[in-house]
Amino acid sequence: MAARVPAPHRALSSSAHEAEFLVVGHRGSGMNVLQSSDLRFNAIKENTLLSFNSAAKYAVDFVEFDVQVTRDGCPIIFHDDFLYSEEGGTLYEKRVTDLSLPEFLSYGPQKTDSPKGKKLLRKARNGEILHWSVESDDFSCTLQEAFEKVNPAIGFNIELKFDDHFTYSDDLLMNVLSAILKVVVAHANERPIIFSTFQPDAALIIRKLQGTYPVYFLTNGGIEMYHDNRRNSLEEAVKLCIEGGLQGIVSEVIAVLRNPEAVKIIKEAKLSLLTYGALNNVAEVVYVQHLMGVDGVIVDFIKEITEGVSRTAKSSDGDEQGWPKFSKSELEFLLKLIPVLLTSKH
Repeated sequence: MAARVPAPHRALSSSAHEAEFLVVGHRGSGMNVLQSSDLRFNAIKENTLLSFNSAAKYAVDFVEFDVQVTRDGCPIIFHDDFLYSEEGGTLYEKRVTDLSLPEFLSYGPQKTDSPKGKKLLRKARNGEILHWSVESDDFSCTLQEAFEKVNPAIGFNIELKFDDHFTYSDDLLMNVLSAILKVVVAHANERPIIFSTFQPDAALIIRKLQGTYPVYFLTNGGIEMYHDNRRNSLEEAVKLCIEGGLQGIVSEVIAVLRNPEAVKIIKEAKLSLLTYGALNNVAEVVYVQHLMGVDGVIVDFIKEITEGVSRTAKSSDGDEQGWPKFSKSELEFLLKLIPVLLTSKH
């Protein structure tokens, strides 16, 4: 199965929801939520070779993962800004980008039994420090290893990961992005690549550095507010993409569902649109986005969502096992109702 790249021309289709709909595995086979009672969130260690290749067994087009650069200039795959561990009963944290590659790789499972890896902990959103325990664990990896050891049929959505609370100079961004781009150019071969980032300046710089791979701006569309206004709405995201020559937007799904008209604006700007967020793990929500003209979704529950997308294809073919079809008036009613339900307070 060859991965499909969501190109801007797909957004111009006269019937966008008839275009192929992309499914992207979030951090591979799904992110880890250590405090969750849902075992699917802790089945496989996120952002690992095992997670990426496990996702490739399903009908996903891309795997999404987070890339940072170590102190000694090596692009590695890891989501969190800080790494937590424990020694002699004392907890400590280290900024990932302050570690050298050998230091980073010394935490968690190791490729060989000796030496034993240092304990790897994780800070939950509520501030609790938890043991990073999953059913199927795996060692951390570099970006180059991902290119070399992940099924070549799967595209890579490379999120350029930066700390929201850190101010980056253009020179620092340039150095980080150049290190990542060097690995991509050397090892991508025919693999489809999408760059994405929440950092507006990083998005603009990586677009200027190369013209081969599409660059998407990540935004939560105003769900949270930031000092940089470019991050605070879908309208600002569209403006940034147009001014910087970016090819698409990756939005928190709630922002799109609250403002369905934004999809039309994004398509008129000749941009592609992907979404992310917890609601993308609900197949019915993904189907509604398909009807709206969204180009694809980033999901954790890849088995369930790829099966749901298969039902979508059956709907287009008139198969009774597919999703129900809506008339134009029914769809308009649905898209007016959803924002009201999302914004109502109980």
